[in-house]
Amino acid sequence: MDKTSFFQGRKVVIATKHKKESVIGPALEKAFGMEYVTTDKLDTDLFGTFSGEIERTEIPVEAARHKCILGLGVCQVDLAIGSEGSFGPHPDFFFLPAGEEILVLMDRKNDLEIKVKLLSPKTNFSSLTITAETNVADFLTHAQFPSHGLILRKSANDISLIEKAIHDEKQLKDRINWFLQNFGTCYLETDMRAMHNPSRMQAIAELTEKLIVKMNHCCPKCHTPGFSITDVLRGLICSNCAMPTHSIQSFIYTCSKCNYTTLEINPGLKKMEDPMFCDYCNP
Repeated sequence: MDKTSFFQGRKVVIATKHKKESVIGPALEKAFGMEYVTTDKLDTDLFGTFSGEIERTEIPVEAARHKCILGLGVCQVDLAIGSEGSFGPHPDFFFLPAGEEILVLMDRKNDLEIKVKLLSPKTNFSSLTITAETNVADFLTHAQFPSHGLILRKSANDISLIEKAIHDEKQLKDRINWFLQNFGTCYLETDMRAMHNPSRMQAIAELTEKLIVKMNHCCPKCHTPGFSITDVLRGLICSNCAMPTHSIQSFIYTCSKCNYTTLEINPGLKKMEDPMFCDYCNP
């Protein structure tokens, strides 16, 4: 069985209410001739909202899985894609914000799941507490307003009054003034829902291409799609002393279906490591 027989021409539900199908669907249609569908009966906000009205209780990959399950049930198909995003400090550069996108493809017909992740610093994720003295110009530039939407509320932890999807400069100014007159302060944040955030939509488009690559990569033994890197082997030899370093020497690929595992040396990797990364030469 080849990869074409798994995905070619099949119908897939894209489990979203935030227009993510606009970048996911056409890519799948081009790659596999898939027919993609959505439905207004699918409320993915059940798994949590960025603005906090519904608490997020699951880790992102589980939320994406549950969106797939919900989509499969509502649309009565056997193939679904769920997406989930999360935002916060970059794990390596804490002073920078970052966004992590996850896509999960669930194939009930073949008892198969393929998931991909993308961590990117290309996000406008930010927030600002506003008083009468606050200059919001720098924040608006960073937030890429008005092409990217904004959310306004009384305070960071108050969900009693929230206004979303603000893209108009006059509307924003009028609403900030209203909040200040009535409460003395307000809280402005980026609207991270995909249809109001072109930067996030671009990240989802990039991740979809990554998913397609993984869908096209089949196990050498059982030919199931999704054969991918699950671990790395470290120990690249130092060019000076020939001792192993912590640098990556090769990648370990594993099939999620039959558990076949193979070790592959990435041709793009160096053959030997610089002594500056060696614990013996540069302790």
